[in-house]
Amino acid sequence: MDWLRQIPMGQYVDGPEGWLRRIDPRLKVGWSLLFLLSPVLAGPIWRTGLVVGLLVVTLLSGLPARVWWRSCAVLILLSITVGLLSLLLPAVDPPMAFSLRDPAELPDLTFETPSWDLLRLGPVSLGSLSLGPLVIDRASALLGLRTSTLIFTVIHSVNLVLITTPPEDLVWALSWLLSPLRRLGVPVDRLSFQLLLALRFLPLVQEELQNLLRSLVSRAVSLRRLGFKAAFGLILSVGERLLANILLRAEQGADALVARGGRVLPPGEFRFASGQPHVAPWLNGITSVVLVVMVGMRGKYGAY
Repeated sequence: MDWLRQIPMGQYVDGPEGWLRRIDPRLKVGWSLLFLLSPVLAGPIWRTGLVVGLLVVTLLSGLPARVWWRSCAVLILLSITVGLLSLLLPAVDPPMAFSLRDPAELPDLTFETPSWDLLRLGPVSLGSLSLGPLVIDRASALLGLRTSTLIFTVIHSVNLVLITTPPEDLVWALSWLLSPLRRLGVPVDRLSFQLLLALRFLPLVQEELQNLLRSLVSRAVSLRRLGFKAAFGLILSVGERLLANILLRAEQGADALVARGGRVLPPGEFRFASGQPHVAPWLNGITSVVLVVMVGMRGKYGAY
């Protein structure tokens, strides 16, 4: 039942390995925004290229395989599953063409409806259950590709940033990028401090979820025997208990912080210069140039 600890998602892993740790956190935020925003309204070639680029960066990052291979494998499996569901399920209604006049009145003209089907399977039957024909057309193929690539790109890019960047450095980079909003009266320091606490509470959320799942397994709960309504009610009650436990942990942490005289500090005061990998200026320069080139390529070739 310790699978959440074996598949860490979004937790910083300390160590000197990897050139990703030596990149400035502000550039990492810029790269993560590129992977988050560039797939919007992009073509299939650009989306596939982002996935391949992420895999290449992961393999050449120098990080130990034990840090990322489990989460990457689970994420690939999830992306393929969602992509297959989007591929097989109908994406749009089938095109229908109706003539305003009787075809017998126009014998010299023929009305043909263009077929967009790429593959037709079926009718498919599972025992006594008939699923009917499973049609793969261009719309469903594009939808499957978009959903699978978007899930992998968004989650894996953020996960790479989180496992190679300390939370203090990441919050400092975000506050640096949002510093112009201080002139508009936005409490950037308070928001950054809340984000830092949220990142610190992330392992506690995984621990609470694992404890709830362990309690269900120890009681030999079978969702199939409970039926749909009872199983749905059980899932809602587990989610309610998870939210209550998370809020209780957050309240306990806030009380402990106030009892120790805690106060909101600028994010720069939380950074620890000692023990962090040395930032290479030449590496930051190369990363900045590649980032600008990628933004330009997105504007020119992103629609393909």
